[in-house]
Amino acid sequence: MAETRTLKADSLAKIDLSNTELETVLVDAHIPSLMLALVHLTGDLSILRGDIRPQMAFLSPDDGLTDHQREQVRARALDVLARHRDDPQPYYMPSDAELREMLNFLVGEQVSDDYVEFLTSELSLHGEDPYQQPKIEVVPQAQRADFKVLVIGAGMSGLLSAKRLKDAGINFEVVEKNPDVGGTWFENTYPGCRVDSANHVYSYSFRPQDWPQHFSAQPVLRQYFSDTADEYGLRNHIRFETEVVSARFDEASSHWQVTTREADGKEKSRSYNAVISAVGQLNRPSIPDIAGRDDYQGVSFHSAEWEHEHSLRGKRIGVIGTGGSAFQFVPILADEAESVTIFQRTAPWIVPNEEYFKEVPPGKHWLLRHVPFYAKWFRFSMFWRTAEGLLQAVTVEDGWNRPEESVSATNQMFRDALVENLKAQLADRPDLLEQCTPDYPPGAKRALIDDGKYLNSLKRENVHLLTDPIERITTTGIRTQSGVEHEFDVLIYATGFKASSFLHPMKIYGLGGRELHEVWNGEPRAYKGITVPGFPNLFCCYGPNTNIVVNGSIVFFSECEVRYILGCMALSMEQGGKAVNVRQEVHDQYNKRIDAGNRQMAWGVSGVNTWYKNASGRITQNWPFTLREFWQQTRTPDPSDYDLV
Repeated sequence: MAETRTLKADSLAKIDLSNTELETVLVDAHIPSLMLALVHLTGDLSILRGDIRPQMAFLSPDDGLTDHQREQVRARALDVLARHRDDPQPYYMPSDAELREMLNFLVGEQVSDDYVEFLTSELSLHGEDPYQQPKIEVVPQAQRADFKVLVIGAGMSGLLSAKRLKDAGINFEVVEKNPDVGGTWFENTYPGCRVDSANHVYSYSFRPQDWPQHFSAQPVLRQYFSDTADEYGLRNHIRFETEVVSARFDEASSHWQVTTREADGKEKSRSYNAVISAVGQLNRPSIPDIAGRDDYQGVSFHSAEWEHEHSLRGKRIGVIGTGGSAFQFVPILADEAESVTIFQRTAPWIVPNEEYFKEVPPGKHWLLRHVPFYAKWFRFSMFWRTAEGLLQAVTVEDGWNRPEESVSATNQMFRDALVENLKAQLADRPDLLEQCTPDYPPGAKRALIDDGKYLNSLKRENVHLLTDPIERITTTGIRTQSGVEHEFDVLIYATGFKASSFLHPMKIYGLGGRELHEVWNGEPRAYKGITVPGFPNLFCCYGPNTNIVVNGSIVFFSECEVRYILGCMALSMEQGGKAVNVRQEVHDQYNKRIDAGNRQMAWGVSGVNTWYKNASGRITQNWPFTLREFWQQTRTPDPSDYDLV
């Protein structure tokens, strides 16, 4: 497995390369990040005030500079790094005004006042913790130690919750249904599984990483979370192979009575002041209710529950669905199977990215590990590129009247760019071009990243893409509505997850004995995606309407949520352990705004089928606003939003 290394300012290695070796590593530099790092090493802001000014390109990692401009920057960097190697000097820390200038330089536009605090906090130049909850520090240590919390799940947000609770001195336990940590990165082991967010922002703020690839594979991600559990001493707090059966709020004690099914199969009940659900949204596979599904006599499984004991070499394989997993495993299966037939209901939009399978080059690894502030600015540049990202491009424009093609002039430009990419790759296959061109606006459904591998695999003689709807599954394969019978040795369901079934299959009983799923009645909602009226001191990570489509990393959202949750716990502790219960009117008003916001996005106006929607067609998953707004609203809870019970 490729090596990863944590990137922290106090662990940077000494610069020990010769000038010739420095020239070599600088070839791989991200030039904007390098220029900003040079400011810290020289105190010379004229580096940013000349003609060399990067521009972030639409749908491209390109910096907009000429080769000559890059050479000029590298030459200056060689001189500065050589001098720093031979005679290290204190780093230059910019003033607030200078920092704003640096931010403006990197993003290529004037940063508005309401963004400065948010962005400088995320950048964390001085090593400050942008997700610390100050309210918890005011609570006496003895009270924190007496406050007992259950965290459900040891995936990304569960480990994050555990780490923050431990830092705060709060008594906590974690239960995890799997035998190890990692959540989705433990469970999903299908061939080709990898992250589709830029890896340098898909990491905890307190544990940035020097990743082997720009978008690393599942084993690397699983190792990252395993190492996180080890580094912060979290495993001793986790009960593995343990599932929550039910949780019931006891109004007399303001405690949750939680029943778990332990590894030995026995059920036990324990009492907690608060419960954090960190089970995620995409953790329960969805297999469509297709007629005859149980009649099939061959091997069949869901991509999230891959059965590795079956050799697929030389087999006839049917794949139902063209979601993220199929995009990743189809090109691999095509190399060994006799045939791969893909049944597509809706074509996904494909966002090209030439870095998707690429290794991070050696020079960039060296720069991340040795050059002061380079890693911070590089991570921040990735954060900004995905922060507000393409949000404007998927926002509905007033008066635009092509809801099933595009939602705005910008969205149409986005669509045109994506279609041109399809045409360029499928020019020799007009049949595939027609099948692979979506008939809905970009952003209405999850877009997938590809560097050409998937589309090229569709051109292979042993790969077939079918859009003829499935009529039924037979004992030997699939019959389509046109009456054609397709025989397979293996059926693979790449059909996603039960995303709208939040906290399923647990039974959660709140005030008055009301069960959470009965209260929701298929319409899951939460205040800020975190708290639900009638369920005091129950907190959700990655709850309703906290999914992001085109802007940001889900790790960022989880860090914001856990910061807010700790603030709610501080309120509870300050009141002697009374539980906080979000007021119904506060919750309802918030969700009206969320629903209105989603109706102004591509995913809210298009009629295309998507996991963003529940059975009634309402968007239950997505956050429709900026990252700054979510960061701002989760900084600390407003006591007036809550009653105490």
